[in-house]
Amino acid sequence: MGKSDFLSPKAIANRIKSKGLQKLRWYCQMCQKQCRDENGFKCHCMSESHQRQLLLASENPQQFMDYFSEEFRNDFLELLRRRFGTKRVHNNIVYNEYISHREHIHMNATQWETLTDFTKWLGREGLCKVDETPKGWYIQYIDRDPETIRRQQEQERKKKQDLDDEEKTAKFIEQQVRRGLEGKELEQPVYTELNRENEEEKVTFNLNKGASTSIAASSKTSSVLGANALKMVEGAVKRKESAHSSGQSKEKKKKSALDEIMELEEEKKRTSRRDYWLQPEIVVKIVTKKLGEKYHKKKAVVK
Repeated sequence: MGKSDFLSPKAIANRIKSKGLQKLRWYCQMCQKQCRDENGFKCHCMSESHQRQLLLASENPQQFMDYFSEEFRNDFLELLRRRFGTKRVHNNIVYNEYISHREHIHMNATQWETLTDFTKWLGREGLCKVDETPKGWYIQYIDRDPETIRRQQEQERKKKQDLDDEEKTAKFIEQQVRRGLEGKELEQPVYTELNRENEEEKVTFNLNKGASTSIAASSKTSSVLGANALKMVEGAVKRKESAHSSGQSKEKKKKSALDEIMELEEEKKRTSRRDYWLQPEIVVKIVTKKLGEKYHKKKAVVK
């Protein structure tokens, strides 16, 4: 007898049977037997081996249900953890991938009647994050592995340490700026009175006398005023120099910390900056004809 056609119902049924992926309602979980049609499943239920399994299950049905439920839960969560990790995924996608395995525990043998009940139970037990949307239920695995928790805590500690360092640096800079502004506000210009050596001496002008007397008087007064003016200028210069030197020393003391920070920033910029763009292992385009016509407008790798 010849072999059946590839697309014939018998050939298709044989291929489905070889894969073990047939209708779930014709599968017996106690006997772990898959039937091909309703008639075969009916014959299996009337068989002696199936009756013996039913007698064993009737003695302690809760024990068998708990066993199948635990196996189903462990296999489902293991697939969710390995395949999707902590990503948010539709529960039906995970379930379809789970039942694609030949030796899987069927849900009709567990304590959950539907996939929605199982999803809600996972959320109540804290094993997954579940949320309902118009498209259905979505689940997200919660990784409680000690190594993963330790790694997450280490990352959070490192982020917190970096934030603390940045806050300390910002606070230090703010304090330095505040001190600098306070110092500038204190440095106000000092106004002094005009000091004369002889308060009783008066400056007189006689417009009725001759030119000689007026010239003599003016020369006398100008000499007195010139001497006083020179002394005033000299004192002002000395005061200015002393104030300038004290201001420079104060400025050096105040700006020492700021200068350090600025120098560090400049050093970082100087080390990260490159004065030339040419680097090995980069692709360049030759735009000159000096190297020859055959290399013109060609790409090359810098060695």
